[in-house]
Amino acid sequence: MPTRSSRRPQDADQLAKHIVDIATGEAERDSERRARPKNPAAVALGKLGGRKGGKARAESLTPTQRAEISRAAAKARWETRKNAGPDKGQDR
Repeated sequence: MPTRSSRRPQDADQLAKHIVDIATGEAERDSERRARPKNPAAVALGKLGGRKGGKARAESLTPTQRAEISRAAAKARWETRKNAGPDKGQDR
């Protein structure tokens, strides 16, 4: 599945130009773009925010709000399974 940074043009002409640019080496391939080294400071900040983000959000919500959120998530999961049908398999 492509990530946001690797989206290709939807227009047929732009897509053709993009493919030619990759073939001639004028544009980077998606795999080359991902191979670039990351800034360690930015990685550390991202990890820090991710670690404390969920906990901080959970502490700021009331028990009623947390219950509503979990109920909505469970409903969405069951709706997905219900709509899949027996011939289409499960979503997992």
